[in-house]
Amino acid sequence: MTADRLTTRLLALAAAWAPILAMAAPTAAAPVAPLTLERVFGDPPLQGRLVRQAEISPDGAWVSYLRPSQADSDQLELWAQPSSGGAPRKLVSASEVLGGRSQQLTEAERMALERKRISQGGITSYQWCGPSGKTLLFPLSGDLYLVRLTTEGPRAQRLTQDEQVPEQDPTCSPDGSRLAYVKGGELWVQPLDGDGAARALTRGATPTRFWGLAEFIAAEELSRQRGYWWSPDGRSLLALNVDESEVPVKTRAQIFADRTTMTQQRYPGAGEKNARVSAWTLQVSDGRATPLPLPADAEYIARAGWFGDGTPWLQTLTRDQRQLLLTEYPNGAGPGRMVIDERDPAWVEVHDDLLEIDGLTLSGQPALLWSSESSGRRQLVLVDRRTGERRPLTSEPEPVAHRVCSDGKTVVYAAARDRGRSRELFAIDLDGKARALDGARPRQWRDARGDGACARLLVTRGAWGEPPVLSLQQVTPGAPVVALPGDAPDPLLARIVPTPQGVDITAADGSTPLNALYFAPLDGKAGPHAVIAMAYGGPGASTTNWNWSRDTALIAYWQRRGYGVFTLDTRGMQNRDRAFTRAHRHAFGVVDVQDLFAAVRQLPKRVAGVDPKRIGFFGWSYGGFLAERAMLDAETPLAAAVAVAPPTDWTLYDTAYTERYLGMPQDGRGGQSAPYGQANLVERAKLLSKPLLIVHGTADDNVLFEHTLRLAEALQNEAAPFELMIYPGKAHGIAGRSAKLHLYRTIDAFFARTLGR
Repeated sequence: MTADRLTTRLLALAAAWAPILAMAAPTAAAPVAPLTLERVFGDPPLQGRLVRQAEISPDGAWVSYLRPSQADSDQLELWAQPSSGGAPRKLVSASEVLGGRSQQLTEAERMALERKRISQGGITSYQWCGPSGKTLLFPLSGDLYLVRLTTEGPRAQRLTQDEQVPEQDPTCSPDGSRLAYVKGGELWVQPLDGDGAARALTRGATPTRFWGLAEFIAAEELSRQRGYWWSPDGRSLLALNVDESEVPVKTRAQIFADRTTMTQQRYPGAGEKNARVSAWTLQVSDGRATPLPLPADAEYIARAGWFGDGTPWLQTLTRDQRQLLLTEYPNGAGPGRMVIDERDPAWVEVHDDLLEIDGLTLSGQPALLWSSESSGRRQLVLVDRRTGERRPLTSEPEPVAHRVCSDGKTVVYAAARDRGRSRELFAIDLDGKARALDGARPRQWRDARGDGACARLLVTRGAWGEPPVLSLQQVTPGAPVVALPGDAPDPLLARIVPTPQGVDITAADGSTPLNALYFAPLDGKAGPHAVIAMAYGGPGASTTNWNWSRDTALIAYWQRRGYGVFTLDTRGMQNRDRAFTRAHRHAFGVVDVQDLFAAVRQLPKRVAGVDPKRIGFFGWSYGGFLAERAMLDAETPLAAAVAVAPPTDWTLYDTAYTERYLGMPQDGRGGQSAPYGQANLVERAKLLSKPLLIVHGTADDNVLFEHTLRLAEALQNEAAPFELMIYPGKAHGIAGRSAKLHLYRTIDAFFARTLGR
């Protein structure tokens, strides 16, 4: 071949390959927006000031909510806006009401906020009072206030004048003429019309015996935050009396920089005695009390309320939580009559789906809406209140999350989609014909609250990288949607939102698919990268989905630091079928660790550029337990881990949560049962061989600081090096911008040392 012909041939080949080479060649990447930890945890938040506790007023004219202050996002204010879509307006703030006085909270009030996972100050709760849609009630700094919506604007009125003994858990009667609250352990009623004085309905409260408040276990583990309920006619209260005298006392040392406060807390650890809770009806007119006898094996009152005909009911759980009974009390007295008997060989999940369906009569009474996992997947069912017979209502391909509301003919509910990674809204008639509500689309997370007629819904929609927004929409299809614009996100958020990559991960059983996402590093450097893995691992939560994530900015920051970020839901977590969610039975530190190890070993085979020797882990609460358990293992594939607020010895954790999953800690022969032994991290201290950072707040009343002290002592006895960061006076969430910034600077420095090249 001559030189000319060779040149011609090469030019032809070059022309043919040019388009292919152009596709393969790296293109100029868009510049990566800078991001600092100071901005991640700064004020205002990158996602904007997100509202909470949004409600539709009883008359449908307003949408109300708590909104962070423009001056300080850690302070909540009460706002409302017309449901027709008008401009939002502030109704009242704590600073306006207190007039320069500092906000006061007793230890009991602080603990109650911790149970509700509220870390902000200001106005932290409120409710509409009566059917008019003109009056709201809220507690603040130990007293109660009303806000009346007048033609001249909102007007605040102070109802009580005793900050030292706070009025707790106030509620208005159905007609709005009175309110009830707990003060000094007694139930009080106070008229809102006229000049009548407040009066106590109960007597005999002591430091260990009180009326009308949820005991620790109910609030923390059963999601029951109340201890009394108004009857439909407002003439009676269904009230619980709590006796904590036999509950063991745990002394918490709240260690601050300048002092140590010793706080005694009635905290029932696994296997110990719970509070004794009894149920009563109280006549508002004279305080006359009538007992409601509990079923023989009842240990917990999980839910309580009234049917529309004035019959009180209770939902009770056995101590092993394998049986839940719905019992009604005709004529407001005992003995009770069982309506529903729900059983599960592992445990029964408590829910809020009980509702009377007025449009369907069974055996002469309105049918009851209920949810059950007896089919292997949570579905809604209709129950005959007289006979207990059930009729399936939904047949969803994935679990129903919860019911939203019903007008008596149609039921609105939320259900999982995309293997639990999305949530959608649906309406179903009583014949089982279901449809998705307007606005359904892939890869989003929608939830809703209904108005009293279940005609309009206050819809919350979030998606990956998109903070939740509110809108009002009709249940009827085709109606226009009223957008309720909130605080706009910082424009920087759109520039830094991480792009998720779905990863096919199989559980350690070799067959169950797990939800996992990967976020590639953005440091612009070649070569294998370190990875930070994140998982909760425990029951009752799901963190890997298409909803807005509060970790969005943190993930983006770590990407810029040169880390890949990997998120995972192990078996036992939420939003999947029953067989998946029950994987934790007697298996803390087993299936979760197995799945984490399996996922970490699969990741380098599924994603390019992962350095298998530099994968770290970060977990909080149960995720902190998972972090420590993963490091206390001779076969761990992890290079380092951070554990925040971790349980280390499950005999120290509370009764309802721990016994639900692990059973009783005693084996019946004087020793510890196997599930507790295998989950005890203190006994595994000698297995630590890689870097571990432990973080804990000294005032944690959920996972007590003692957990970390026990493991720290065991590690020291083994001469095993580890790192420890404590936060004086901080509780489980380590709240506060300064504390959070310090925490993540500490974590950032730890991973830089342990996962660096």
